[in-house]
Amino acid sequence: MAEHAVSESSKGHASKSTYWLIAVVLGILTMLEVAVFYVPLLHSVIVPFLLVLSAAKFILVAMFFMHLKFDRPILTTVFAGGIVVATVIILAMMLLFGAIGSGAHM
Repeated sequence: MAEHAVSESSKGHASKSTYWLIAVVLGILTMLEVAVFYVPLLHSVIVPFLLVLSAAKFILVAMFFMHLKFDRPILTTVFAGGIVVATVIILAMMLLFGAIGSGAHM
């Protein structure tokens, strides 16, 4: 019975090597974010590029450090749904108040 409890508790976490790998990947993504400022060719697409990198980092952190990868799918769906709703509301407000779209000031 004790053996069953031990296997259940370790089932919800990744191994230490996985956490180290995620840390290295997050470090590389952060270095890319900083490097974007020093590449003149990327200045025209800097915002979308940084948004994609930030989203990738967010997904990695949410999946592994918040243990969503090992949780029940319904909990992941609820979390992701909230993020989608918040994103849509923020973009709608930015569009409404002229921060993006045809009314945006450059």
